[in-house]
Amino acid sequence: MNAPTDQNGLEGVAAFGRPPAARPTRAERLARDAANAAEVRRWQGHPDVVALRVERVRSQVDRLCWAGIVLGLAFTMANVQWFAAAGSAPWSLPWLAAWLLDPTVSLVLLAILRAEQVTARYQVHTGRWVRAAKWSALGATYVMNTWASFAAGSLSGVVLHSVPPLIVFAAAEAITDLRDKLTEAVAVAFMDAAERAEPPMPSQATDGVHESQPSKPHRAPRRTQSTRRKLFADYLHEARQAWTPDVTVTPAWVRNVTRCSRGLSPRLASALTAELEGSQDTTVPGEEDRS
Repeated sequence: MNAPTDQNGLEGVAAFGRPPAARPTRAERLARDAANAAEVRRWQGHPDVVALRVERVRSQVDRLCWAGIVLGLAFTMANVQWFAAAGSAPWSLPWLAAWLLDPTVSLVLLAILRAEQVTARYQVHTGRWVRAAKWSALGATYVMNTWASFAAGSLSGVVLHSVPPLIVFAAAEAITDLRDKLTEAVAVAFMDAAERAEPPMPSQATDGVHESQPSKPHRAPRRTQSTRRKLFADYLHEARQAWTPDVTVTPAWVRNVTRCSRGLSPRLASALTAELEGSQDTTVPGEEDRS
């Protein structure tokens, strides 16, 4: 009667008393770490990942510049209200209406800067009226903010109330150029990374070092496809070669014949248009080379 119980007890002891699985050796752990590191390194050099890093920097620059501009405009609000109130009694209708002057100018300025944020992303340059409106808003803010200090002859007051408007003015001009250059940096970073990076291996091939490393048959097509990075002059040369007198140079046409990015095509179209307008020779570009 006790035999089955003893047998079950022995089976339970045997089940719980199994020796643990063999721990991986140091070489196996290093091999697994090497495979993971190779996979991470390949993805870190992927063109999209590299471009995303620059995009994040551009977003940080935008946020910091916007914070500084908004704080600077908020600092000038009290002085502009005092200038507009012109000694009116507190809480009277003219005194309350004076608070609307600074937000009116600031909102126009912020609208222009917000529009330039989008145009600069695609490297589209705005016209003269846009810049004139921006400078008028900034100039009006500066004059109203420092008028009392100039009238009182207070040099320290002039300096104190000049710093925020001038910082806002400089930031409003610099942020457009920064966005334009950062957009160009995204394109350059993408092209540079596309040259250096190997095609990422599938995630399933990460079980070992030999599986994670590309074999020689994978490198053969990469050598046949690798070319040097195309520069702005290369794209311009291709567009010049494809142009004919009956063609109207537009960014869409440039993208079609050169396969350049959407952000680069307006600059190429502008450069080619300026080159064609400045040339007095009616010979089709590239005809001499083909002859």
